[in-house]
Amino acid sequence: MSDELKDNLFSSSLIVPRPPSSYRGRLAPSPTGLLHLGHARTFWTAYERARSAGGALVLRNEDLDPQRSRPSFVAAMLEDLRWLGIEWHEGPDVGGPFAPYSQSERRAFYLEAWERLRASGFIYPCRCSRRDLARAAEAPHESNVSDEPVYPGTCRPPSGASPAEAREPRGVNWRFRVPDGERVSFDDGRQGSRAFTAGRDFGDFLVWRRDDVPAYQLAVVADDASMNINEVVRGADLLVSTARQILLQRALRYPTPSYFHCDLLTDERGVRLSKRHDSLSLRALRESGVTPGELRAGFGAA
Repeated sequence: MSDELKDNLFSSSLIVPRPPSSYRGRLAPSPTGLLHLGHARTFWTAYERARSAGGALVLRNEDLDPQRSRPSFVAAMLEDLRWLGIEWHEGPDVGGPFAPYSQSERRAFYLEAWERLRASGFIYPCRCSRRDLARAAEAPHESNVSDEPVYPGTCRPPSGASPAEAREPRGVNWRFRVPDGERVSFDDGRQGSRAFTAGRDFGDFLVWRRDDVPAYQLAVVADDASMNINEVVRGADLLVSTARQILLQRALRYPTPSYFHCDLLTDERGVRLSKRHDSLSLRALRESGVTPGELRAGFGAA
């Protein structure tokens, strides 16, 4: 990051006055690539909902993935979001009462949540193949109903077993034991009433990887609770993750926020946009001469 960019990003002039409303929303980009048009529409929706509620908007840098997160992508996402016209009240560049705002600096929060889950017997160590672990630190993406195979329960302890003994999570995978057959339902602000059945639509899921990285599900639940987020705006590919996160919230006795899952943008072949769509990145669109106003005018319904 250049000194000039640092000066711009961390300037006190970027601090937005704190609003009086109790509404607290968040932007949660991952610095594993450049933000694309789909991100822009979702984040603009989050901004608009916070603004219309007269509430606060928090930017959280979800840099859990140690292999793919890059400081250059952090700088790019902050610059691109501001170019789009989005303002936030708290974040890694402006500070706030719930700092730090980068997940790589929030390990203590995740360890505290892991210990509570372990001591209460909600999670157990798993020594199965690493095949399903490669993306555990990333936000998963829904494909039909389930975004990963239902775990067969190979390492699941018998019902009523004592909590696993461990002083720290490293060296083994930790899974949350879902209540098989329980229907987890919620009312979504965009997608309407949704429900997923534990053990059928999703199985025991990862909360900590054996390489000592907290998984996405645990991290966002701990962060949303500790930052007092009361509405989560994100893409519809994360609907099934909401069911998992509601179970974690119950186990940890955290409040459950409201949810608003935006429709997904697709390319001309109907494929959901991803960071591989370089031509539709905000950076590429900016360089081609597209203005923020033109981009926002094309968002349509979220």
